[in-house]
Amino acid sequence: MMNRLDVVAQKANRTKNQIIHILEQLTSDYQTTKSERQEIAANFPASNDEFSVLEELELLTVNIRGYASQIQFKGEIQNQQQAVDNLNHLAVFDIPAIAQFYFSRNGEYQSMKAYLEMLDYLRLLIIEYLSLSTMSSRV
Repeated sequence: MMNRLDVVAQKANRTKNQIIHILEQLTSDYQTTKSERQEIAANFPASNDEFSVLEELELLTVNIRGYASQIQFKGEIQNQQQAVDNLNHLAVFDIPAIAQFYFSRNGEYQSMKAYLEMLDYLRLLIIEYLSLSTMSSRV
């Protein structure tokens, strides 16, 4: 019979494998959004007080994929609680420029919208992984 620690460790391992898979998928998907990104750059410029949609996207991508890469290569993130706090503040659709872009253009930019959804899913998986690894270290 498996104990609670084994179950948590297995779930953490499955979550880690999902993170790696989605990280690879996002890398590939990002390449296929090049023409959409060029259109978005032209159609959604930065305002005086905000970053443009693409600038916000780049910041999110660097942060979220950075955490995912640490999990992929090290299996952990330094300062896990700080990472969870940061990831909770990086909710993709809480960023005004991205939310406005995502919800205002029905049927347009489907590849970029799918990328944003996958990026937010990756963020949630990383939070889950960190909570599982915290749980397994406490048991």
